Amino acid sequence: MSNSIFVEIEFISLIIFSFILPFSIYIYMMRRKAISRKLVLLFGVILITISGINVVLLQSLSEMAAKSSSLLDDKVFTSELSIALYLIPIIFAGIGVNILSHILISHLADAEKQFDREHR
Repeated sequence: MSNSIFVEIEFISLIIFSFILPFSIYIYMMRRKAISRKLVLLFGVILITISGINVVLLQSLSEMAAKSSSLLDDKVFTSELSIALYLIPIIFAGIGVNILSHILISHLADAEKQFDREHR
């Protein structure tokens, strides 16, 4: 076992799933002039999935930090600071759920308008 968990694949995966992938999704969505509902729905599902992966990685890293001899690992992943790390997946899950609810509400509004047009 290495001396620090900051060089482990789980930590690198956490960085990728916490920052690189979500911000890449946001940048892609913001640069598009037009975007389909299916793609927006997919992005929402991906954000929720990323949140779940982040939670699993954080739990794994906290277990590894408890077994590690490094004090910095303990301070980051097994102390009160670790609660702050869980805010990242909570935020992304919230945004993903908000995106999904936006798509659902938009679809239902369109379906109601279509129903009203057909049943006049």
